[in-house]
Amino acid sequence: MFIFRSGFSWCSQREPSCASEDLHFLDVKMLKLIGSFRPTAAALLRTASAAQPSARLSTGPQQEQRTFYEFRTYSIRPDQNAAFHKLTNEKIHLRTAHSELIGYWSVEYGGLNQVFHIWKYDSYAQRAGVRAALAQDPSWISEYISKALPMLTSQDNEVTYMVPWSRLKNPPQEGGVYELVTFQMRPGGPAVWGSAFQASMTSHDAPGYGTLLGAFHSEFGLLNRVHALWWFESADHRAEIRHKAHTDARVVAAVRNSVVHLDSQRNQLMFPCSFSPMK
Repeated sequence: MFIFRSGFSWCSQREPSCASEDLHFLDVKMLKLIGSFRPTAAALLRTASAAQPSARLSTGPQQEQRTFYEFRTYSIRPDQNAAFHKLTNEKIHLRTAHSELIGYWSVEYGGLNQVFHIWKYDSYAQRAGVRAALAQDPSWISEYISKALPMLTSQDNEVTYMVPWSRLKNPPQEGGVYELVTFQMRPGGPAVWGSAFQASMTSHDAPGYGTLLGAFHSEFGLLNRVHALWWFESADHRAEIRHKAHTDARVVAAVRNSVVHLDSQRNQLMFPCSFSPMK
């Protein structure tokens, strides 16, 4: 049996002194060789930092505005639909005395016997104060809520914020119809799908198309949900625009880039109630 030594010379195992010297020489040389390849701690940190992408706990732009919008959807007993609308029209002032109503709509397509409304709050403390005040308002309780609740089959609410690139706008004119489009996006947040979603929305918000009044993302309720509120001159106008979009290469490309992040979508066409600030 032979033992390798540096310098490619050999000696037999039967020569103890040679073997001992060679082993010692090998150990020293190998330690120096290994040391020459050992990176410093600083170099290791630099390598690790360059190899790994920077990570953030946030999944998108930080929420800068405290203002939020509460979405409310009420389902009405079919035989009480007309009565509910009449009562609300007469008594809504009792509610708007406490906080700002953005809009109140009756759902025409995409939901039967439903109303949808949006309320604006500057903070959660303000909303808590409004709730407390309503609970102590005898007119609200006796004249409206005690009569309206038996007419309903369910209530649902959701807290939303405006997406950073969107601002709430009024429709260009009174009348017309509104469409609430709800997108259930795949998990990951705006850091993953935000740019593609924005491009898809703004491609439709252009001359010759509908008017985007606001884009909202959910904070409480189902997460990764985004809502777009649109205005059209009429239901037929909306249908014409939809057909036009199918042949617009710019719109088609933007939608294709966004749809890969989409799990589901729901569209509702709505008419504003007579007392709605957005008409």
